Amino acid sequence: MKIIRGKAMSIMRGRGIRKHRYSLILSFSLAMFFVLLWAIALAAVAVYLLVYFEVIGSIEEMGVGTIVLLMALISLIIGATVSFFAMKMLLKPVNKWINNMNRLASGDFGVRMKFGKPLGNNPTFLELTDSFNTLAEELQNTEMLRSDFINNISHEFKTPIVSISGLARLMKSGDLSESERMEYLDAIEEESLRLTSMATNVLNLIKVENQAILSSVSQFNLSEQLRSCLLLLENKWTKKDLDLNLDFDEHTVSANEELLKQVWINLLDNAVKFCDVGGTVSVDIKEETDVIYVSVGNTGSEIPADKMEKIFRKYYQVDESHSTEGNGVGLAIVLKIVELHGGSVTVKSEDGVTVFTVELPKM
Repeated sequence: MKIIRGKAMSIMRGRGIRKHRYSLILSFSLAMFFVLLWAIALAAVAVYLLVYFEVIGSIEEMGVGTIVLLMALISLIIGATVSFFAMKMLLKPVNKWINNMNRLASGDFGVRMKFGKPLGNNPTFLELTDSFNTLAEELQNTEMLRSDFINNISHEFKTPIVSISGLARLMKSGDLSESERMEYLDAIEEESLRLTSMATNVLNLIKVENQAILSSVSQFNLSEQLRSCLLLLENKWTKKDLDLNLDFDEHTVSANEELLKQVWINLLDNAVKFCDVGGTVSVDIKEETDVIYVSVGNTGSEIPADKMEKIFRKYYQVDESHSTEGNGVGLAIVLKIVELHGGSVTVKSEDGVTVFTVELPKM
């Protein structure tokens, strides 16, 4: 029913657009018709004045043929002059469009289209303005994402690579005790795993972004999956001496198990990362008739209100100093996977507690 209604609305919208465009063509045609009438009328007046003041003699002396020929010549001159200025005025929006397109092509994505009255009120020109401005905005966002990607990824990948290189150089010196050597090897392993994790996240994001249809759907125990994800992160939350508050029974869901696992690992990893030492990470599951709600929360610093809407953008990090691990793709992966499942993600951060809630259809 929704698909049929959507198609019907699309057809009606298409008809409305064609109607507006036909009306624009009719308006231009009427304008040119009035230009022609004005040329003929002015030519007739000019000939009448010339004859009246006997500049070219009387009608009897000149003859009807000469008068008609003279009117045609004057109409041609007047029509060409009026048409020149009329077309210059009518082509002004076209020139504006071409100039803005050239600016857009040269990389000036901040350009926006706006027509003055009366063209600016015409539905066709409104559509043209919206289409151009949407295109410019999307290109601007793409350029910002590209810039953010280069800056963030280069910074995040460079840091562990420099660390590994420095530690390897120290180990080559050979003047190390066994405890120092093991310490350096542990650091190299940790930085290598960090690099692997970042590369995996970027590849996962590319994979889910190119996926339009949810496949490999199966029914599985959601509660058990969350517990296994927590065990995978055990080293991280035990290092910070965190308390786990797990408030859920056994729940099942129909979904892509591998993709949904990425959602919980990213949310839980973020909760552990931004939780204060000795703080609390909580996981809660609530089930309704057709929907399951999974909430992952942590105590600690709150997300600023002005950054709340940006956290799901690719490569965006709340911590702009990059003092924390990560490259800003985890939440983008979460959002894309949840949307593939027909669900949604919301976040609430207040009173020292941040909670991400995932809403998933049970089937």
